[in-house]
Amino acid sequence: MKKFAVLAATLIACGHACADDEGAKRNELWLDTGFATYHFQSDKNLNGRNPGIGIEYKFDDEYALTAGRFFNSDRQHSNYAGLYYQPWTIGPVRVGAVVGGFNGYPKMNDGGWFLAVIPAATFEYKRVGINIAVIPTYKNRLHGGISAQLKFKLWD
Repeated sequence: MKKFAVLAATLIACGHACADDEGAKRNELWLDTGFATYHFQSDKNLNGRNPGIGIEYKFDDEYALTAGRFFNSDRQHSNYAGLYYQPWTIGPVRVGAVVGGFNGYPKMNDGGWFLAVIPAATFEYKRVGINIAVIPTYKNRLHGGISAQLKFKLWD
């Protein structure tokens, strides 16, 4: 738990330090669902239904903090805390990556915390949105795929 608190504090500090003063400021809180995942290794009997709950705090157009818990592809509970950095737009879609810590994957650090950089795209319309992440396969420890996460704006 101490590692999680240190990671969360570091991400908050980095997020505020990285925020562009010229970017549009926001004060939005989103409720994130778990994930639906299409795995690249479909022959591994992985769990593609990853229910969970999380929060996402957007403090400007490019940066958001996120944290939550979900039932992962290895059928274990995972926690995550991260920082979205999405500096590019393609039409209404923001593109970049989420950098963060994850745990709960038995073959990765014995289920303990590890850092990852995951390409991510986000589409938002009024009070609903979707995050799409491309998780790379890492040896026989993490199984890659494309994950979709629905989200709902609680306030702005």
